[in-house]
Amino acid sequence: MATKVQKMKLIDAHIHLSDDEYAKVLDDLVIDAQHAGVAALISNSMDLETSIKNVALAQRYNGLIYAALGIHPWNVNMLKENELAETLKLIFEQNQKKAIAAIGEIGLDYKYEAIWNKQLMVFDEMLHAAEKTGLPVIIHSRGTTAQIVDMLPSYNLKRVLLHWFSHPLSALNKAVANGYFITEGPPVAYSPGIREVVKKVPLTNLLTETDGPVIYRKSPYNGELTKPSFIRTVIEAIAEIKNMAVADVAEQIARNFEFFFGIKLS
Repeated sequence: MATKVQKMKLIDAHIHLSDDEYAKVLDDLVIDAQHAGVAALISNSMDLETSIKNVALAQRYNGLIYAALGIHPWNVNMLKENELAETLKLIFEQNQKKAIAAIGEIGLDYKYEAIWNKQLMVFDEMLHAAEKTGLPVIIHSRGTTAQIVDMLPSYNLKRVLLHWFSHPLSALNKAVANGYFITEGPPVAYSPGIREVVKKVPLTNLLTETDGPVIYRKSPYNGELTKPSFIRTVIEAIAEIKNMAVADVAEQIARNFEFFFGIKLS
């Protein structure tokens, strides 16, 4: 078993490697990830600037880091003139080059109700870009998951990933029925709510994430800089919840990654 565990291919399907917090430690972070068995990372964008950075990261670490481009709902109200159009242009250009894995992180957030119509407009543009390119979408849905799950079938989307799914469980059932995937990360080691979601979601609809540089204060992370190598702890927690072997969980998650993103792991 020790040999099999050592050869596990771990997946971080949602991290923000273009964030300033990672700028000075990125090479060390990548080395640490590779030593831990991380075989693929999807680096999500927040705006045009991070989208451009993520393209460069995917080129620099080809075959390990993959770029997801888009505008996060948190950044909708700070969009510069033509930024939406320029981000969409970049998405289409990089898709033609086969240099983009997904459109993300996009979505809606209830905390920004004051700009709700603008959120909806940007989200709609991003979803239409996904329709045109056939790219998967990675969705932020804090407080809006049920609404998003109800609205997505009106779009012709190839693949949908609901990042850091927490509630409601009724929306989880609909999401799974629609063939959507969810990601869960470090909180699965300590959060009863997240553990309940993992218990209920089929393993075939699950991917793992860190959402770094988000910091996790509780044990076993204790406020340490979030690293892709945390995925090993995530996989171990999922295996415990599912009453499965750790290596078997990792293998299925790797298969899910290949299916969802259309990327063959080396």
